Amino acid sequence: MSKELNTEIIAVGTELLLGQISNTNAKWISEQLAMNGINTFYHTVVGDNLDRLKNIFEQAQERSDTIIITGGLGPTEDDLSREAFEKISGIPIETHEQSLQRIKDFFAQRQIKMTMNNKRQARVFKDSTVFLNKTGMAPGNLVEHKGVRWIFLPGVPREMKQMFSDNVLPYLSSLNGHKLIYSKVLKFIDIGESTLEDRLYHLIQSQQNPTIAPLATRDGITVRITAKASYEKEAMELINKTKHDVLYHVGDYFYGEDEESIAQIAADLLKQHQKTISAAESLTGGWFADKMVASPGISTVFKGSVVCYAPEIKEKLLDIPSSVIDHEGTVSATCARLLAANVSEVMNTDIGISFTGIAGPDAIEGQQAGTVFIGLYDQDGFQQIEECHFHGDRKQVRYRSVIKGYSMLIKYLKNL
Repeated sequence: MSKELNTEIIAVGTELLLGQISNTNAKWISEQLAMNGINTFYHTVVGDNLDRLKNIFEQAQERSDTIIITGGLGPTEDDLSREAFEKISGIPIETHEQSLQRIKDFFAQRQIKMTMNNKRQARVFKDSTVFLNKTGMAPGNLVEHKGVRWIFLPGVPREMKQMFSDNVLPYLSSLNGHKLIYSKVLKFIDIGESTLEDRLYHLIQSQQNPTIAPLATRDGITVRITAKASYEKEAMELINKTKHDVLYHVGDYFYGEDEESIAQIAADLLKQHQKTISAAESLTGGWFADKMVASPGISTVFKGSVVCYAPEIKEKLLDIPSSVIDHEGTVSATCARLLAANVSEVMNTDIGISFTGIAGPDAIEGQQAGTVFIGLYDQDGFQQIEECHFHGDRKQVRYRSVIKGYSMLIKYLKNL
């Protein structure tokens, strides 16, 4: 009989706690489990200490029905995952002769003397299921204790992934009734996380399947809709209904979904409306262009960008009158308007967009750091100037300026 599994992942290794390596194993395993409808409720990292390992294992035994251990199966005395489990379970450890022979063959083929401690890697629990290590030495192990499944895997990612894919995932999927999890990510801009969550409050409070999860990102706010079902069609029907409900409340701020980047959405809209664009970038220093040119086929709509950081470049290359620079400043609505209009003329594009402001940390021209003017101009007669006040360090101010510019461009093109 199938049932939903409550899975926990424990990564063993002091090097993880010291930040010397990242815990990529837990991330990868969680992704694989999620795609197969298996719940992961806990991630734990514990160092190479027998008492602490024993304590963590005892907690896991009480709260989870499937526990996946990565690491602590190596040849040295501080590889203690087996010893900690032996202490809480009383299940004895024995040598797996086939794995030991594979380890011996490994050293013999390379004409390297095998040290005695390498035999430690061939140890498994009595009467357990053994997963042969096809890319390394220490075998994996599946053992049950008081109704809880314990799965021991090497910490080396390539070894762990081989065993997990070949042995663990098929086994867990069969227990879980082969349920699948599908997700769709909706992307929003120009709305804060708290405001979006407030508008979706009743949906979030009543969620069951699918679930709704808002998250702030660099490029705005995302809402991940996740459905669990036995078949893809069933899951997508659940997701699409919830997507409709979400957009009913916050659709004005929606710009894309899943892997679509904000620059790709803008590029697609430019192509759709057969509009070309160029940019004049002062404080953004070419960042708008950098995101734009990442989109394939962009040369049909994007002609280029002028990085006009210094006032004399604004004046000489983009014809900003010295009177504007002297009296209104480069950080002004007038300068942004002229930069957007003039770059479209110089590069012969339908649309021009401009960025001028102060990334910080010091004030300039009487304007505080974070003050930014963004200009959008279309030779058909449209123009828009936005004065923004961003918080953060230089990099954050510059990046938020670029994202705001893309937001302005997308909204304009969507309304054509």
